[in-house]
Amino acid sequence: MAFQLVKPAAAYEVSYQSFRKEWKSPYEEYAPSFIRKELGDVQEFVQRCADAEKGIGLPEGWVPYSTFWLLKNKRIIGAAVLRHGLNERLVNTEGHISLGIRPSERGNGYGRVILSLALAELRKLGIERALVVCEEGNIPSERMIIRLGGERDVDFKERDGTVLRRYWISI
Repeated sequence: MAFQLVKPAAAYEVSYQSFRKEWKSPYEEYAPSFIRKELGDVQEFVQRCADAEKGIGLPEGWVPYSTFWLLKNKRIIGAAVLRHGLNERLVNTEGHISLGIRPSERGNGYGRVILSLALAELRKLGIERALVVCEEGNIPSERMIIRLGGERDVDFKERDGTVLRRYWISI
């Protein structure tokens, strides 16, 4: 199986729309925040990703970030957002990496693939230790993070009571 980690591009529009549609199920419990947002058409999304990487047009308190898609045979299997740095909010709630595998492709080991590739991209940015966060109870994500060297840090409890598990991975 040949996997590619690519930056968003309009050439993948059909796969992008399919990917987003699959995540929109009201039964999807672990949809990442970058999937829940309404981001417009693929061209607009691609431009926002390019701008965010340069720190252009970001809301106050945000850090520059890069977005990648995990492709298998030109089909988007997953997505990752890599933050170029951390602030207090990110240290507590989101970490360096947010990722997701489309629901129909879970259980195939693709989370481990995308996290491994994402860590390599963070290393290119000069980040030597990455913070990865997942919700308590998201057992597949916790196992994946631990398998890739995640060392548990102190949990963070959000206002709504959600407990976030925080792990550091040396890259």
